[in-house]
Amino acid sequence: MSQWDGKSKGTVLGYRIFVFLIQKAGVKSAYVLLYFVASYYFLFLRKSNRAIFYYFKERLQYSYFKSKKMVFKSYYTFGQTIIDKVSISAGMRNKFTYEFDGIEILKNLLAEKKGGVLISAHVGNFEIAEHFLGDIDLDFQINLVTTDLEHSAIKNYLESIAQKPTVKFIIIKEDLSHIFEINAALANNELVCFTGDRYFEGTKSLSENILGKEANFPAGPFLIASRLKVPVVFVYVMKEPNLHYHLYAREAAVKHRDEKALLKEYVTSVENILKKYPLQWFNYFDFWNDLKS
Repeated sequence: MSQWDGKSKGTVLGYRIFVFLIQKAGVKSAYVLLYFVASYYFLFLRKSNRAIFYYFKERLQYSYFKSKKMVFKSYYTFGQTIIDKVSISAGMRNKFTYEFDGIEILKNLLAEKKGGVLISAHVGNFEIAEHFLGDIDLDFQINLVTTDLEHSAIKNYLESIAQKPTVKFIIIKEDLSHIFEINAALANNELVCFTGDRYFEGTKSLSENILGKEANFPAGPFLIASRLKVPVVFVYVMKEPNLHYHLYAREAAVKHRDEKALLKEYVTSVENILKKYPLQWFNYFDFWNDLKS
């Protein structure tokens, strides 16, 4: 199935080792250790290797050997974004530089005082957005709509070393009570963020072509965003060389109750980002449901 199980790889011990290195020797020292971790993933994680190799080979049309090389580089880049997120959360924001592209869109959104919906994707490093935007003194709160399937021990450890919570979480519940939390956040002029590129088996989905082949997307973010009558913005925080990050914000043209048009515009937005940052697609599963088991 082209859906995600909600859980990531990794252990608390692994995170502790990287945090120790970051605190004692700096961010780039942790990048050195990361070569060994990325090599392990490249050699032994058969299922995710197949999925990300398919992305490079079939969807981006890279050669076989280039695709193989990009699989390793993808793991390495993903590891860097995790190290960066931990570093920034632990108080090392001044080690990084930031660039804004479309920040006026977010300023205007907050000035309207009716909240707004952000839709991002598992590309780049969106989880550092609150620290990132703190540099421009925006008075805002991000609420991340998510499931609660992530490894709780890792999540608890990361929260324990963070200077402050990076986001508030709105947990998706079967009784749909999360809808009331979303409405309350918007009424308080807060931002509600969805990721639009992973759905779970048993939930409603929408289909759209992305990178030349049809794939399934979670219906919820697009159904909700197209009905709330608030601004909708596509937002990505992309890693660049030398501890530099680039935020992109693009306002969506939302037609009321037209979730399919919103999804189509979202897909075009993601494709444009991937043209610039092909290594930062971090969906390590059978996204297009095209791999034989």
